[in-house]
Amino acid sequence: MITREEALTLLEQSGTSESLMRHALASEAVMAAFAERIGADASLWGLTGLLHDLDYPQTEATPERHGLESAAMLEGRLPGEALQAIRSHNGEMNGCQPENVFDFALRASETVTGLIAAAALMRPTRYEGMSVKSIRKKMKDKAFAASVNRNNISQCQQAGLELEDFLSLAIGAMAARDGQ
Repeated sequence: MITREEALTLLEQSGTSESLMRHALASEAVMAAFAERIGADASLWGLTGLLHDLDYPQTEATPERHGLESAAMLEGRLPGEALQAIRSHNGEMNGCQPENVFDFALRASETVTGLIAAAALMRPTRYEGMSVKSIRKKMKDKAFAASVNRNNISQCQQAGLELEDFLSLAIGAMAARDGQ
């Protein structure tokens, strides 16, 4: 399996922007925390979160290929279950639908990072003191972080966590990552 250092090098070589790297690192943190919570492999889940958008610099103009190209690039470097999760995180566009806990966890985790990061930017204390209640309120406000798919975030339930627990876990994971 690919190491984290190798994964970071791949992201750099693929032309990952600074903002996309922040998203990748946040997704890694949330996925690792999710895995720990449900007793899955935190290292594998974290790497999957880190690499899920590896192809984005190349597929930005062809969203129907996004996820599929990443999985092809990572063939033999990650197990099949991780490749399936990477393909299905963009299932609406590429046709690869989520099938299992891992798939739904990646969809929820990588999506929630956008909502929480946007909320943190509006707060003078960023993640410090951020509450689940405030994020729930932001979820209801369709104009706030309008491109964030709230249905994907709710798929945390199909991966084994209730929304309140998932939001708390994601805030904590992102706050810890932000402090590094």
